Amino acid sequence: MADAPLLTALHGGTDRADALTVDGRSSSYEELLGAAGAVARRVAGAPAFAVRATASLETVAAVVGGLLAGVPVVPLAPDAGPAESEHILRDSGAEVVTVDFAERADFTPVPGPAAAAGTGTEPSPYRNAALVLYTSGTTGPPKGVLVSRGAVAADLDALAQAWQWTADDTLVHGLPLFHVHGLVLGVLGALRTGSRLVHTGRPTPAAYAAAGGSLYFGVPTVWHRVARDEDAARALAGARLLVSGSAPLPEPVFRSLRALTGHEPVERYGMTETLITVSARADGVRSPGAVGTPLAGITTRVAESADGIGELQLQGPTLFDGYLGRPEATAASYTDDGWFRTGDIAAVGEDGTHRIVGRASTDLIKSGGYRIGAGEVENALLDHPAVREAAVVGAPDPDLGQQIVAYVVADGVTATELTDFVAARLSVHKRPRTVRFLAELPRNAMGKPQKRLLPPV
Repeated sequence: MADAPLLTALHGGTDRADALTVDGRSSSYEELLGAAGAVARRVAGAPAFAVRATASLETVAAVVGGLLAGVPVVPLAPDAGPAESEHILRDSGAEVVTVDFAERADFTPVPGPAAAAGTGTEPSPYRNAALVLYTSGTTGPPKGVLVSRGAVAADLDALAQAWQWTADDTLVHGLPLFHVHGLVLGVLGALRTGSRLVHTGRPTPAAYAAAGGSLYFGVPTVWHRVARDEDAARALAGARLLVSGSAPLPEPVFRSLRALTGHEPVERYGMTETLITVSARADGVRSPGAVGTPLAGITTRVAESADGIGELQLQGPTLFDGYLGRPEATAASYTDDGWFRTGDIAAVGEDGTHRIVGRASTDLIKSGGYRIGAGEVENALLDHPAVREAAVVGAPDPDLGQQIVAYVVADGVTATELTDFVAARLSVHKRPRTVRFLAELPRNAMGKPQKRLLPPV
């Protein structure tokens, strides 16, 4: 399928009146193509354009319209503050385009690379981008990640193979449409495979239970809430596959979903810069904390480490084309011999199964000569019945180098009890030296804890 039109279902797929439903509104492929064609006419020839990516048919039409016209689309988070929006629009040079889904127009798709590759003598800064997705900006202002249609097609085809994803599926999710998970996988994936799409608007357990899907996408926060709603969880027993991503799935949530739904969730790994590169398989072994093996076309390696863990590095067709206007940052993200540096710490088993220990910058703690993965300690804390959320970091310590600090959301338990609980399950040197109780953990739109926003020790 790599040479077929990116949105295969729109060009010859079987149509139906509710081919896609977003927040309660349904559309056929024909209606979507008409609305997208109107967008494509408006933006044709522009270097790029932005859209406020609400959970709506309008957002889908805008993205499809950009793909038809060969003009890069810059999705904006609908709740982005003025400073963030101003930075992204200034950095990308894009203007916001509003969409009327009722407007219709025919438009002949632009073949091959994006038309915005430039018509003058100066090369376009967008290169062959189909999407410009801005990173979360955890280490500075968000950077624009240039994602080509070739990378999207390669990734979606590899995932369709890994997850046995076909036009017979009904995909259900309620994820934001300005990230890889919700937009690339959750919308373009459905339009490439021809599976029916039901976007629930909000990813509530009740909405997931009522959707009647065969394939469900969720982030760990969503799956945690589903697992706490036993009736909703049991309603997913008839599904074919539950997929979790965008952050590590806590082991207790994995076990709860298995007990309540009969399904072991598929966990996978990816980044904005790489799309999804490693995943468990629909017909393979799944275990808590394991994100599976590399997808078709992807090669991985772990930077040398004496204790078997190190930075995960990648090569393959799903990788980005660089950061918009930041050649130095692009170059710095690769090793001298051409491997993309993820910044994530991984361990790979003899069977090739990958486990992500955490981010090199925040999740690999060096304490008393030991290298400790924050995720392992977090999972141990989450096994305590009183703990609802947990985040673990390393803090400077004059004796140990770093001490393990745990931030927890819990009731009816003391810091000493939690420290002893971890020490009884893991090596003693992995116990938290400090435990801080919070009302909630700071999280981003995808439900991923933002450790840089945790209060100081």
